[in-house]
Amino acid sequence: MSLRAIPASMDPTVVGSIDRELDQVERENHVSIRLAIESGSRAWGFPSPDSDYDCRFVYVARLETYLSPWRARDVLETPLAGLLDVNGWDLAKALRLLVQGNAVLIEWLMSPIVYRGDAQFRGRLRAVAEDVADRNKVARHYLHLGAKQWALFDRARSLKKVFYSLRPAMALRWLREHPGATVAPMHLPTLMRQCDLPADLVAAVAELTELKSRTREMGGGTAPAPIAAFIAAEFDRAADAFPKSGSRDSARARAITAEFFRAEALADQPQPIEPIGQDIGGDAFL
Repeated sequence: MSLRAIPASMDPTVVGSIDRELDQVERENHVSIRLAIESGSRAWGFPSPDSDYDCRFVYVARLETYLSPWRARDVLETPLAGLLDVNGWDLAKALRLLVQGNAVLIEWLMSPIVYRGDAQFRGRLRAVAEDVADRNKVARHYLHLGAKQWALFDRARSLKKVFYSLRPAMALRWLREHPGATVAPMHLPTLMRQCDLPADLVAAVAELTELKSRTREMGGGTAPAPIAAFIAAEFDRAADAFPKSGSRDSARARAITAEFFRAEALADQPQPIEPIGQDIGGDAFL
């Protein structure tokens, strides 16, 4: 079943441009795009009127690319054009980063905005992610990302940075409240609905989100006190709640992702053509 989930709030002209960019990527690079999603503030649940369109995709190349001794690039990028930012990763790269604890692929798999994709492929890849991702490494990815943005806010006082700190902090809270889970939602409102949060924090986030939705430039200012306190507290707790992983044996994760990659890469190849000039017995003739 093919995937397509585009909210009515998105400009259909821009969405059409993204569709054409994806078609061109497949055609010119001889790859198959297996999943293409929105990864920016629109998918995170706090867009501005002038938010970019950040399309990200996972692709599979031709078999000869993987069998060649000459290593090919594992990232495909298109030129930035206006609000469009379209690029993606080879499936092999995405899986390597997943095993290393990078949460980006997990986020792509959880995006509520999908330009195109195979539902069964996404389901299989989600299952692999839930099986092999290191929960502590994923959490520390969010901690590093959020703390960096919070430091930038502290220097520049740009209110946009508050959101870029708040979402990782909320993902950390979600992971703490769901101790058996590894894959958290990427959508901030969904994260909040699935956490037990104080009313003043919920109200402060709703007010700031509404302001961002109607303001092209939020400018600088002070973060609302409930939000600032929440972010600082979650980052402080995370250091102890999600300790750095030791010398965890990654052999199992590597084996699972390798098997998944081989199956997906081989399934996406064109069927071989029977050679001309063979009789029923298989002997070639002139």
